[in-house]
Amino acid sequence: MLDPDCIFCRIIRDEVPSFKVFEDERTLAFMDINPANPGHVLVIPKFHAADVFEIAEPWLGASIDTVQKVASAVWVTLNPDGVNIVQANGPGAAQSVSHFHWHVLPRRNGDGLLLNWGLKPGDMTEIGALAERIRSNV
Repeated sequence: MLDPDCIFCRIIRDEVPSFKVFEDERTLAFMDINPANPGHVLVIPKFHAADVFEIAEPWLGASIDTVQKVASAVWVTLNPDGVNIVQANGPGAAQSVSHFHWHVLPRRNGDGLLLNWGLKPGDMTEIGALAERIRSNV
């Protein structure tokens, strides 16, 4: 099912132009028109789900398969220093479109893109307690 008002669903239906790089029966990969770096590609399922909490397994599995294909193509094409695979959920994680999607983001050393965080040792007691709380909800 697609949402009539979702920009990504409109791209799937070809109502909005895009620069497609890969498409199969379940997924679509296209260039981000607001790229964080050159070669920034978005991968979406051809089914509307707002985020990781809504997406059903067949669509999730298909989308990660496409992410791997596209990341490999970006790697070969651009020869970057690295590639980030980013999937955000909710406004606090800077999800800008409420349609589950992945960012395939080529990186260059020193590109200045603020995405990675530094290593800072945590409190092992707090980490263990939080692990137990999370484990109880899996």
